[in-house]
Amino acid sequence: MPSSLSAYGLLAFAIVFEVAGSSMLQRSEQFTRFIPAVATIACFAASLFFLSQALKAIPLGVAYAIWGGVGIILTTLVSVFVFRFTVDLAAIIGIALIVAGVVVINVFSNSVAHS
Repeated sequence: MPSSLSAYGLLAFAIVFEVAGSSMLQRSEQFTRFIPAVATIACFAASLFFLSQALKAIPLGVAYAIWGGVGIILTTLVSVFVFRFTVDLAAIIGIALIVAGVVVINVFSNSVAHS
């Protein structure tokens, strides 16, 4: 079983690959471009592999909350800075609420194994 620190490192890799996969999904143009489509599948597979390894030391709900929360922030940043999408106030508030939920889980929940 990985240590808590290395489990969070594995979770970070899972997040990076998930964001890369989402970005490549945009580039694949609905899976009509071969190389971006293959890269999408490879990135999502790697993401799920690293997430599964992180789950050896991090509870599922906590890991998924962090994976989803950080993933949505990074994916939004990629969308804004790489793909030039705009984000309105409602989207920013929604993302902030998701981040707040992740913070509450990690700081106040007994479900999190603090080392």
